Amino acid sequence: MKAIPIAFTLELKHPFTIAGFSRTSTPLLLLKLTYENVDGYGEASMVPYMGENHDTAAQFLQKVNWDRFVFPFNFPELIAYLDSLSPANPAVKAAIEIALNDINGKLLQKPCYEIYGADPAKMPLTSYTVGIAEPELMKEKLADAKDFKVIKVKLGTDNDKEVIRTIRSVTSLPLYIDANQGWADRKTAIALIYWLHDQGAVFIEQPMNKLDMEGNAWLTGRSPIPIIADEAVQRLTDIDKIKGSYHGINVKLMKSGGMYEAHQMILKARSYDMKVLIGCMSETSIATLAGMALAPLCNWADLDGPYLTRNNPFATPELQNGRYVLADLPGLGLKGLPNDLFIP
Repeated sequence: MKAIPIAFTLELKHPFTIAGFSRTSTPLLLLKLTYENVDGYGEASMVPYMGENHDTAAQFLQKVNWDRFVFPFNFPELIAYLDSLSPANPAVKAAIEIALNDINGKLLQKPCYEIYGADPAKMPLTSYTVGIAEPELMKEKLADAKDFKVIKVKLGTDNDKEVIRTIRSVTSLPLYIDANQGWADRKTAIALIYWLHDQGAVFIEQPMNKLDMEGNAWLTGRSPIPIIADEAVQRLTDIDKIKGSYHGINVKLMKSGGMYEAHQMILKARSYDMKVLIGCMSETSIATLAGMALAPLCNWADLDGPYLTRNNPFATPELQNGRYVLADLPGLGLKGLPNDLFIP
């Protein structure tokens, strides 16, 4: 196995602000793995609050023994190996694992979605995310969402109702709400949730601090719409810890360490009769295609990475009527690969 990692900075179209911080770019690791003349592509989106960056990614990759990756790939064993190198670094692990899934599909001559049992006809709508901003900038962002049928809204500040009123002055599309742990008082929160329900909200992600299990469970027991765990769930083992405190989970490949464990998380959540949202960080088409391969197994999707960025180096996955279209291509189905990108 040969590995070519490329440090890359993804530039955002607009400043991305949520409850707690703001940024205009995201450090990425783009990874090309070659196994017996078959290339696979992976990506690590290293958003600052997760603690990964170009340096930590490079340090992790130096520990990897690439000779261990031999087809047919035993993904549970390979994930355990990567975890043995460090308990952290989920995004760079995801880059490796996504690239291996791409190679796996190409060697088997099957799309990744077929390997994971996902039916393209069941692709859910994907949302377009609008971060916290001044009203005029929010309206500008919404103008970019013309191809989408759902808007995802970041809340968690003192002017949450103003944000929703601004959005409602422009569009009547359904809303996915992400509070990013921004609400502290449960009674104020439940009143706001009922108001949001009346405004067309479909669900609420992580309303209160992830450590406040009792507070989130209190809301879950009273909410008219699903309460979804986001920051409270990263890996497969986290689902047992939050069971009963939420109606569902948000699965993100950059937290789960890749596609295989994300698939296991979806299956476990389903076994507990929990809803599933598949989400993303700031990502290029590589990670978006990996998420798309699992999206038909989920209730909802938030995979808008390529549409929020200026310099995605690959072809943007096809979107029709608010839903991504899965191509009948082996592996991830990545298109538009620049010839000069992966030069060591």
